Amino acid sequence: MKRFFVILSLTLCAASAMAQNKMLDWKQLMDYSLYPQRQIHGIVFEPESERVMYTKGNETYVFDGKATKVLTPEQIGDYQELLKTEEDKRVEIRDGNLYIDNKFVEAGDDYNIVVGQSVHRNEFGINGGIFWSPKKTKVAFYRMDQSMVKDYPIVNTKAREAEAKPIKYPMAGMKSHEVTIGIYNALTLKKIYLQTRRDDSDKEKEMYLTNIAWSPDERYIYLAKINREQNRMWMERYDASNGRLDKVLFQEKNERYVEPVDPVIFTPSGNQFLWFSMRDGYKHLYLYDTFGDMLRQVTKGPFEVEGFIGFDKSGENIFVYANKDNPTGRDAYKVNLKSGKMECLTKPRNDKPYGTHTIIMSSDCTHYVDLWSSVDLPTRADYRIVGTNGPVKTLHTSENPLEKYDMPSYDIGTIKAADGKTDLYYRLITPPGKKTGKKYPAIVYVYGGPHSQLVTDSWMAGANLYFTYLAQHGYVVFTLDNRGTDNRGFEFESCIHRQLGELEMADQMKGVDFLKSLPYVDTERIGLEGWSFGGFMTIKMKLAHPEIFKVACAGGPVIDWKWYEVMYGERYMDTPQENPAGYERASLLDKAKDLEGKLLILHGCEDNTVVWQNSLEFIERCINNYKQVDYFVYPHHEHNVRGKERVHLYKKMFDYYEDYLK
Repeated sequence: MKRFFVILSLTLCAASAMAQNKMLDWKQLMDYSLYPQRQIHGIVFEPESERVMYTKGNETYVFDGKATKVLTPEQIGDYQELLKTEEDKRVEIRDGNLYIDNKFVEAGDDYNIVVGQSVHRNEFGINGGIFWSPKKTKVAFYRMDQSMVKDYPIVNTKAREAEAKPIKYPMAGMKSHEVTIGIYNALTLKKIYLQTRRDDSDKEKEMYLTNIAWSPDERYIYLAKINREQNRMWMERYDASNGRLDKVLFQEKNERYVEPVDPVIFTPSGNQFLWFSMRDGYKHLYLYDTFGDMLRQVTKGPFEVEGFIGFDKSGENIFVYANKDNPTGRDAYKVNLKSGKMECLTKPRNDKPYGTHTIIMSSDCTHYVDLWSSVDLPTRADYRIVGTNGPVKTLHTSENPLEKYDMPSYDIGTIKAADGKTDLYYRLITPPGKKTGKKYPAIVYVYGGPHSQLVTDSWMAGANLYFTYLAQHGYVVFTLDNRGTDNRGFEFESCIHRQLGELEMADQMKGVDFLKSLPYVDTERIGLEGWSFGGFMTIKMKLAHPEIFKVACAGGPVIDWKWYEVMYGERYMDTPQENPAGYERASLLDKAKDLEGKLLILHGCEDNTVVWQNSLEFIERCINNYKQVDYFVYPHHEHNVRGKERVHLYKKMFDYYEDYLK
């Protein structure tokens, strides 16, 4: 039986480069000049025009559809002023208090009471706390009361005497914060609050209020309200003049969870709206009237609509992102609202799926810049016109900043999941000049959690310079997107519900079986690495399969999900009270006794996402079981170690492999 097939295999190296035998220096791993997507940036269309401005190197250009010219500093200033959002200038958070048009609106302290800022720890697509009405006369804003959430200790050691700087961190199964939504009328200077609670119970107070949208006539606020269990959502409409509930338009529920991340999108007529839902198993768009009656499902099929771009002039067609033709890539499509017919705007090469595309549209959605890359193409920017075949002009093709280096091969392929039927995509990076008959050590890089897709049809298959550096030094680097990751449908993503780490590990071990079958992989020298959810997976796999993984490096690892936050943790695991067996199986504390071989754990001591308590308690269990473990802390760093410390982190792990895996 055929176990796998390679769908894309490309070697990014030139004969002249091979002769030079040049490798990256470890200090270059965070050198952004070596990332081609940064060679062109700041791409914007002039409002109400097809003129596009962009920056390359030290020059800023404007293209009007026919000719390109370099802008003077004065002209650049004019454009930048033109593109500034007026609304941003009107809002200010000062000492935690919210001011609009320099007038006091609501009191806060940025700790117990947070106003005008993101809430619910940025889950459900929330990335801000201010929502202007279409005519900019009113503004909706979040108010979050965290006073009932226990203070969680973080220590600042930079002070002359170390001082506490606690955070509010609601843990799974414990008291959560309470959110309300205010509306401020900038004309009358009046303020009201939406009456989102039916009673004064904690159940109502702890509802998640998400996906806020204004009706085009500014009469109503639309929002998705989700219960704390996250298995039921109500799409509600509120009267913006008095804050009262006007109507519950529809509901969605699922035994596992619901997770809306996009607000309603009104059609140009204003009497219909689009809604993203995974109710048929994939993320698609549905058309509703404003009474809450569903008119039709607009997109349909075994693929994901990943984002909305805009409407055409007629309002009869929409533009969206989807992975319809390329599961590891992303294209932009024009979709007819009535028929659902989809037309690819980012036409594939030779009619085959190709690349990951982001488009920047003009305000009237007639012209756009297609910014894209693929495994073998660093970055390209094409100027296009809707309805025409192919680019009008290529504004930029990035030079390969790595062409003078010995480069590995980047392969994308598939294997079967542990269920024997589901295709999983992998990325395989092999050393440059790989020699026949030679055995190479291998490193499995794992994340494996929700909202992740690591294997992509983009430059270097989505890998970074660190993986390239490892391959240049003789390591095979393997990554697999297991069940539980993103953009493959609801069942693929949610099958991990209440049992985090189980199906993910089963799939990852199928990837390891494939890796071991390769004639050039040394099966006695396999390492393992991951961060955050990937740190959890790394330690879990290392403890379960010490006979396979000789060395492992785990960063910012979740050790026990009872120490993780309410929103994310309870979505995928329910509460510890509701799912004690699931939490016990997923906990790594009692499994510390199974540690064999070399394990390096790294953690930022000010981590406010996966709190330090996780790895410290695991170290304690290792000590109690007489198990040796290596440990390194990054002072003053939160969850993601950045800057020069990031380079230090890469070198720390590389040296660990050189010492114990080579």
